[in-house]
Amino acid sequence: MKKPILLILPALALTCALWGQTAAPRKVANFNGGWRFHLGDIAEAKTTSFDDQTWRVLRLPHDWSIEGTFSPDAPATVDGGALPGGVGWYRKTFTVPASSLHKKTFIDFDGVYRNSEVWINGNLLGKRPYGYSSFEYELTPYLKIGKPNVIAVRADNSDQPNSRWYSGSGIFRNVWLKTTGALRVDHWGTFVTTPKVGATSAEVRIETRAVDGRSKPAAYTLTTRILDMYRTEIVRTKTNSSASAGDQPTMQTVTLPAPKRWSVDRPYLYTAVSEIRSGGNLVDRYETPFGVRTIRFDREKGFFLNNERVVINGVCNHHDLGALGSAINKRALERQLEILKKMGCNGIRTSHNPPAPELLDLCDRMGFIVMDEAFDMWKKKKKPFDYSIDFDQWHERDLQDMILRDRNHPCVAIWSIGNEIPEQGDTTGTILTKELCAIVRKLDTTRPIGSANDAVWAGNYIIKSGAMDLVGINYHHQLYSKLPEMYPKGAFFGSETVSALESRGHYDMPADSIRRWPVRWDSALTTGNPDQTCSAYDNCSAPWGSTHEETWKSLKALPYMAGQFIWTGFDYLGEPTPYHWPSRSSYFGIVDMAGFPKDVYYMYQSEWTSKPVLHLLPHWNWTAGRPVDVWAYFNQADEVELFLNGQSLGSRTKKGDDLHVSWRVPFAAGTLKAVSRSNGKTVKTEEIHTAGAPAKIRLTADRRTINGDGDDLSFVKVEILDQNGNLVPDANARVAFSITGEADLAGVDNGEQTNHDSFKARNCKAFNGLCLAIVRARKSAGKVTLRATAAGLQSASVGILIK
Repeated sequence: MKKPILLILPALALTCALWGQTAAPRKVANFNGGWRFHLGDIAEAKTTSFDDQTWRVLRLPHDWSIEGTFSPDAPATVDGGALPGGVGWYRKTFTVPASSLHKKTFIDFDGVYRNSEVWINGNLLGKRPYGYSSFEYELTPYLKIGKPNVIAVRADNSDQPNSRWYSGSGIFRNVWLKTTGALRVDHWGTFVTTPKVGATSAEVRIETRAVDGRSKPAAYTLTTRILDMYRTEIVRTKTNSSASAGDQPTMQTVTLPAPKRWSVDRPYLYTAVSEIRSGGNLVDRYETPFGVRTIRFDREKGFFLNNERVVINGVCNHHDLGALGSAINKRALERQLEILKKMGCNGIRTSHNPPAPELLDLCDRMGFIVMDEAFDMWKKKKKPFDYSIDFDQWHERDLQDMILRDRNHPCVAIWSIGNEIPEQGDTTGTILTKELCAIVRKLDTTRPIGSANDAVWAGNYIIKSGAMDLVGINYHHQLYSKLPEMYPKGAFFGSETVSALESRGHYDMPADSIRRWPVRWDSALTTGNPDQTCSAYDNCSAPWGSTHEETWKSLKALPYMAGQFIWTGFDYLGEPTPYHWPSRSSYFGIVDMAGFPKDVYYMYQSEWTSKPVLHLLPHWNWTAGRPVDVWAYFNQADEVELFLNGQSLGSRTKKGDDLHVSWRVPFAAGTLKAVSRSNGKTVKTEEIHTAGAPAKIRLTADRRTINGDGDDLSFVKVEILDQNGNLVPDANARVAFSITGEADLAGVDNGEQTNHDSFKARNCKAFNGLCLAIVRARKSAGKVTLRATAAGLQSASVGILIK
């Protein structure tokens, strides 16, 4: 009997420990499973008696638009991704246990796009128009304990167009069911700051807002414990208090010895554990991750993190996840951030709306500086049915909710109240800027406030309001040197930069001529390529923007520029500048929509990282004798020598502010080889070979082991190779996929902006030799095999373990 006891007791101890940390006496449960969905409007669906048994059963998060068919006639237009909107209904039947009696039950939505209405047992809980806001409703008064309850959600994305980019439709973020006692920490009820940080100690200030739903609120004791990243308690404090409606938060201060500071290179996180006891009983436990760090923007010297100057090398990203659409997936977000981190990126702008909470969690953990943005417009519209319709009634609530939700994240360094707001041009801009900044400062004074301004002139009404701390400049890199004289207040940064246009693996020559497509932002494109591609040489940009090299050269030379957020890190659905249909996604990304880096990725890697870089472009499959412009991005070396079939074509060095070196080479089939050297010693070597005919497929999974939780993903790179293992740069074979085991094909993509195949198909055409298959685990362990086949090619398979 002793052996089983020894096995069971540790398991029970672990269970109790986990329960104490996350579930007791507060319980927060993932509420994503078991929903039924119907596309179309049925008014009776809000009632408990409605029969939904024929509806589709699915697991949230869900984006119904991504399942649709691309069409030039889509009401969202190609700017909105050329996919359908409409009205969708979600229903879920669930039972709460007897233990929930005398407790409070809430449902938390991280985001519903858009115009959501929620009913519980036929009772309307409320409406939230803004699709990017997180919100909570209390269910307690309407719940039936021990009996079936029906929650119904209507999402209305039928008024189109309402977005300048792909929005997605439906309950596209996570949903949570929360059970607490009547006396509890309020929703987003803590605020942890570190007003004084030194080498030997840090002052940690905790504001805790408690509420007591009992008829006679009683006194309580609030204990706050600070844990390190290993869950070891460092310090604690205790305060006697009471809670009732309208009470001020309880203020506590502790001294943290030998603090480990959060930074982009070492993103160390602590946890504040708030415990409420009443009558000697623990009635609530609430956890708040936070970081110890200082931030400062200096008008002359840029951005300082922990008193060290850090250049913000950031990107803007929209919220869609390529083939997965807008349905949030933490692993897909993590993969994007991993790819960007390897490039040297250290900043994310949540353009142009509050992000999913998971993005900020990941930025905290991985070390990214975040510009957290609220709105793309205020009162003046950009699209016929956009947020301007709801601004007057909802802007205060939506902005407050964003600040309350996000203000404990150490990654958040800038609050942005808007992007390219039309009110920059009139006095309304001054009035609204002051109002919005006052809303933010009422809730948080620890971070600076800015906005993204494209009207770069001294009379900009938003900037000259004087209410903001920062001057964010969209584009206009030619004016960076004049900013201090234009704007007498505020620190400077590039809130949105570049807008270069590139198709992965496509090259237009000569590479030393820059294309601005179209010539003006308000004119039609009269040139362009018949196949609707843009050059990957970094020699094509939108007329309001620049090439990557143009802006980076300007910014890096000015120490008062705190950094930039490049438009964009990843390609995204919608806004296919410079083209229209049949293009349906953007060309702006440094990385394509499938997650494959474009060549300019390596320019940034050579500038932003300390790892040795040598990247050669383009591919080496051309017509004999054709002059080909060969570029090399490199660092940590003095020169690069180029060889064609063993013959030296000469060495090149960077001169002045050069960011690459180049040769013009008559094409001859064979091997192109680059060697970078420092003081005569070889640093790196790279070779590109002329590829033969497509012969086989190669599959490479980004992770061969994933979790069997129903959400985890493995991204499988698909390459079309010749017989010698060289990537065939123009291969376009259609690859079919099959899966055996407890997993599903979640999506396919190839990064081509004109591809109209469904992301949910079981096959994908390669684009310039590459495509992608996304494998999603089911809720079972075991071995999974993904197999890829194509006509005339040797097939391939890859094994993935689900644990």
